[in-house]
This record gives sequence, C-alpha cells and structure tokens, in this order.
Amino acid sequence: MSNDVQTQKGHPKGLYVLFFTEMWERFSYYGMRALLVLYLTAELINGGFGLIRENALEIYAIFTFMVYLTPIIGGILADKLLGQRKTIFIGAITMAMGQFSLAASVIADTPDMRLNLLYYGLAILIVGNGFFKPNISTMVGSLYNEGDPRKDSAFTIFYMGINLGAFFSPLVCGTLGEIYGWEYGFGMAGIGMLVGTLWFLFQGNVLGNVGYAPKNIDETKSYSAKDWIDVAIYVIGIAILCLIFVVVWFDIPENIQNIIIYSLAGIGLAGLMYTIAVGTKGKTEWSRVGVIIILAVFNLIFWSGFEQAGGTFNLFAAENTDRMLLGWEIPASYFQSINAIAIFAIAPIFSIMWVALDKIGKNPRTTIKFALALILLSLGFFVMAAAKGFAADGLVSPFWLVGVYLLHTLGELAISPIGLSMITKLSPTKIVSAMMGVWMASIAFGNLLAGIMESILHSFGMELYSFIALEGLIAAGLLIILSPFLNKMMKGIH
Repeated sequence: MSNDVQTQKGHPKGLYVLFFTEMWERFSYYGMRALLVLYLTAELINGGFGLIRENALEIYAIFTFMVYLTPIIGGILADKLLGQRKTIFIGAITMAMGQFSLAASVIADTPDMRLNLLYYGLAILIVGNGFFKPNISTMVGSLYNEGDPRKDSAFTIFYMGINLGAFFSPLVCGTLGEIYGWEYGFGMAGIGMLVGTLWFLFQGNVLGNVGYAPKNIDETKSYSAKDWIDVAIYVIGIAILCLIFVVVWFDIPENIQNIIIYSLAGIGLAGLMYTIAVGTKGKTEWSRVGVIIILAVFNLIFWSGFEQAGGTFNLFAAENTDRMLLGWEIPASYFQSINAIAIFAIAPIFSIMWVALDKIGKNPRTTIKFALALILLSLGFFVMAAAKGFAADGLVSPFWLVGVYLLHTLGELAISPIGLSMITKLSPTKIVSAMMGVWMASIAFGNLLAGIMESILHSFGMELYSFIALEGLIAAGLLIILSPFLNKMMKGIH
C-alpha cells in the first residue's frame, strides 16, 4: 500500500504519475496500431508490403493476440520476483526498441531484411508489452485501500491517460506515416515510448513504496546498480531471444511450429493455474476468482467486436469512406482518434457519475455495467452493418464511423476501467498482477477473434457486422440473467 498521503482533487499524486506514464506508452502503441494494417496492405511502390486484406488482418490478429497474452508472464514475474516498477522499466525499454525496428523495416535495403525487421519489431513489442501492461494497472489499484469507493473513479481517470495518448498518436504518427513515410510514423512511436520511460523514472519517488519487489526479495525505495543491471540483463536477453526467433523460426517446418506453440501455451497455462492455486486461499477468494474468470469470457466477446477498429474499421475508412475535406484527403488513420477523444471528453462524466451514484446507493453492480457495454457494442454494429450496405453503392459519409465509435466509446467506459478496477478488488493480494494477466488474456483472445472472424464467417456465408451485433445482444441478456448469482459470488465486493 502506498505511503503517499498527499492528494490532488481527492486522489493520490501517484495516480497522475501513472496517468502520464501510461499516456506515453499508449501514444506509442496506438500510433503503431493505426499504421500497421495500412502499412502491410500498402503497395510496394508506396513503401508497404502489398499484402492482401486477409493476410494483413491475420498478422494484425496474431500480433494483438500476443500483445495481450504475454502480460500473464509479466504479471507473474512482477508478483514473484521483480516487482511492478522494475518490470515496467524492462517493458518500456524493449517496446521502444520494437518501434524503432519497425521504422528500420521501411528503409532496409532488401526484401528479406525488411521482413525480418518487421517481425523482429513485432516480436519485441509483444514481449515488452507483456512486461509493462499488467503492472502499470496493478500499481493504480495499489494506491488505494480495499473498499475505497474512489477506486472506480481512479481507474476512469487513469483510462483518460490511456486515451489522451491514443488520441494524439494517430494524428501525429498517422500524419508522419501516411504522408511523409511509414518510417517517420513508427519512429515517432518509439520516441513517445522513451518519453514515457523517462517520466516514470524521474517521477517515481511520488509513488511512495508502491511497485517495489516483493518483501521477501528486496524491498527498497531507490534503485541500486544491481537493480539496473537486472533491467539491462532482461532487456538484452529479450532482444537476443527475439532475434533468434526471427532467424530460426521461419526455417522450422510448420508442423513443428505448431507443436512448439501448443507446448508453450500448455506450459504457460499450467504455470498460471499453479500460480492462482497457490495464491488463492479459502472459499471466499476462490469464489471471487471464479467471478473474474466468468466475466473474462464476456470481456472477450466485447473486445472481439471493439477491436475491429484497428482492422476492418481501419480498412473501411481507407476504402469505403469519403475522406475529402476542403480539397484535402484526411488520412485514414485519423479515425482511430475518435474513440480516444470521445473517452477523454466523456470519462470525467462517468468518473463523477459512479461516485455520485455510489453515495446514494444507486451505483450499478459490475455485472450490469458489463451488460450495458455489450448492448452499446451491439448497437454500434447494427449501425456499421447499415453503413456497409450503403457503401456498396459508393463512398459513404465519415459520420457513419463517427457514430459507431461514439457508441463503442460509451460501451468501453462501462467495461474496461471497471474491469481493471474489479481485478484489483476481487483478486487475492498475492496474485493481483497474475490475475491482471488473466484479464489481459481475455482481451488477447478477443483481439485474435477480431482479426480472423471475418474470414471464418465468410466461409459460412455470414456477414461480420450483423453477426457481432446479434452476438452482443445475446451475451448482454445472458449476463443480466447471471448477474444475481455473480453478485453473490463476489462476497460483499461491489
């Protein structure tokens, strides 16, 4: 628990340190995400790879899947060995390296070198994000005592930091990448990651004792030379392992690749189950962990729809949307900023609303907030299905996408910050970061589905947007039915 007793607007100052750290990390990630599919599908003459839609979306799906799956490992390492702070530094530095590798892939001399640098950059980003992502969120929860009603509000404020970075990054990185050259967009994403790392380094004292290594290892309030040597060893090790992966992996027969993937997945799952089993004691804790796992399934469904933003929505903006404004064609990546600026505008209202409703005893339970999110997701896809129908006759107004993003933003605010807060409230103390990794894993599978669902549904003659619209409504109805049972399983936690 933090020793930070100074507050700003009712919250610890440490919240704002984490706010800006996450803001710059999300600037880096979303700047890259806004460009990735466009970069992969751009013609060779325009500096891209010239991939067909299906192949580009598959790479996007696997990348975003792994980005949210690796936090399981990062969470366990932080809980058991490194502490959140050291793990965040490792992740931040390696992610910056990954962005610069993507930039180098644009200007490399040979096609093979370009491809190797692309996969090397994506691999390092995947691993680095796994170290960073679960632990920054865990530190937010550690700033507050158990049962503190400010926690949902704090995560909503923290979520504003995420989306402030996500708003500016498509505008900055998108402009540089689409207009001046892909390498400038990816390079700026790397610079953003470095800025976030330096901010976290120089403002870390405000966080008190939050995020240091477990007490049975070495809890201190400052880093020694040994700590920084540990960070360097991990960073260098990650860089070497990713290099070996890129050099060796594509020479391995596909059947052997599958055996390796499934074996590693099995080992990871077994390790996670063991960590949860060891860290969970008594019926109350097991009941609460069960709620997390059940809600993770609904979280997966939400993100399989929401993450169409970086894939099919991005391509819809590029191919089916009238982007001309006063004789200037708006870059397709700019549409990725709509969700972020909407969150930044609406999140304060939600933050105030949850606290106000709690004071009068009307704050909806977590399960109802999740159901509301799925309903809003569904409404957005009904709108998107209509837009796709009109697009068959030519380019459509950009306001179709704007409307969809606004609906999905409202849904996101009802599920994402609430889900992060829920993890810190329901998880057993010793495995909070590991359970945050479980939550990220549900997002990982949602991202994977988001990228491959279109091709799967087309093989059955089904339309993507209509399917997700119906799926969202059915999931919301089921969650409402289950809500009383899940509330009892929370054992007094709201």
